[in-house]
Amino acid sequence: MLRGFILAVHVLLALMIIGLVLLQRGKGAEAGAGFGSGASGTVFGARGTSTLFSKLTAVFAALFFLTSLSLAYLGTRATGEPSSVLERSMLNAPASAAPAPAAPVPAAPAPTAPAPGDK
Repeated sequence: MLRGFILAVHVLLALMIIGLVLLQRGKGAEAGAGFGSGASGTVFGARGTSTLFSKLTAVFAALFFLTSLSLAYLGTRATGEPSSVLERSMLNAPASAAPAPAAPVPAAPAPTAPAPGDK
C-alpha cells in the first residue's frame, strides 16, 4: 500500500519535472516565446518565470530524490507476506485439506547372515 502511494507520487513528480523543464526559457533559444510571441514573459514579470520555474524544479527534484531513496529502501526490505502465488495459495488453503501424516512404519528386523556351516 505504502509502496504504491510512493510510486504514484514518484511518477507525478517525474512528469512535473519534465513539464517544468520544457516550460523554462532557454538562454539563447527563446523557446518560451512560442506561447505568445514574447508575451509569455510578462505574466510573471521579466525574470519571474525563470526564478519561479527554477525553484519549483529544484524542489521537485529534491522530492524526486527522496521518493527514489524510499522506494529503494522499501524494495530491499524483507516482508513477511508471501511473494509468489503458490506461497499465497498454501497460506490460504484450509487446514483440513492438508493430507494427514502417515503412521510410522515399524522397522523390519535386519536379515542375519547364514553361518558358515549352515546351508
